[in-house]
Amino acid sequence: MNSKVSKYLIRIVLILLGLSVIGVTLYLFLYVFWKGKTVMSLSFILDKPAGVPIGTSGGIFPALMGSLYLGALAALIGGILGIGASAYLVFYHRNKYVSGIVNFAITGLSGIPSILFGLVGYTLLIYGFGISRSLLCASLCVSAMIVPFVAIRARKVFEEKGISYMTNSIGLGLSREYALRKMILPVCFPELLGTIALGMAYGMGAVAPILYTGAVMQAGVPSKLTDPFMSLPYHLYTLVNNGFSLDYAYGTAFVLMLCLVFFAFTTILGWNYYGERCLEYLSNRNMKAGKTYSAVICYLHEKGKLIC
Repeated sequence: MNSKVSKYLIRIVLILLGLSVIGVTLYLFLYVFWKGKTVMSLSFILDKPAGVPIGTSGGIFPALMGSLYLGALAALIGGILGIGASAYLVFYHRNKYVSGIVNFAITGLSGIPSILFGLVGYTLLIYGFGISRSLLCASLCVSAMIVPFVAIRARKVFEEKGISYMTNSIGLGLSREYALRKMILPVCFPELLGTIALGMAYGMGAVAPILYTGAVMQAGVPSKLTDPFMSLPYHLYTLVNNGFSLDYAYGTAFVLMLCLVFFAFTTILGWNYYGERCLEYLSNRNMKAGKTYSAVICYLHEKGKLIC
């Protein structure tokens, strides 16, 4: 009797905790939307900031595009570094000292406050190398912040899906590079892309690393990497910190939240559900590629030639 009571009690507690998370998320979205609904319109998204002080009228289009450019470039750089580091730790960790250093570096980066990335970027890139405040400088700082975010998740993906392929490939006499390029990366591609998408959303929402390195109060849509840019989080920070307009601040916050959540979840869900179609597309639209690949893997597993 006591075991049944404790079982149902645990279930009830877990259900309440899950509902509380959903409730807090919905409350946050609804509260921000309700506060900013007076300025929400199509022109608010597509127009440039206007008014005196700047941002008290008009729209947020340059800030929206600047955030997208920043997130995409930072995710590209940080994704390459993070996935490369995780692939080394999972498949090439022959020297335990080097692996320990790489692992320590990733763990150390994940614990550094984001403002320090901006401070080091300003000191090294702008003050040291004389590069102007720009989209490139800000992207490099944000990409350094994204590296541990991507590396930790990519390492988990490789450990769950890639180790068996690498073990069997080495047993068949194939090189590690061939197995990584031809089997592991295609199989892990949907999850890795979802990880990079989360890193992009994480970078788009960062404000501390770009305070000193590229974000400005007013600018157009950047046309090259050396241009300064506007960013949604920095625009929000400016509106609130200077007390310009809370209505426009809440409107900006809602658009930022909507973009991050929509982009991250649609990308992750899309690539998880359509990973096989992605493989077919990468194989020059060969519709049989995904099914043939899956059939071969299932056959090897059934015959005991594939370790899972």
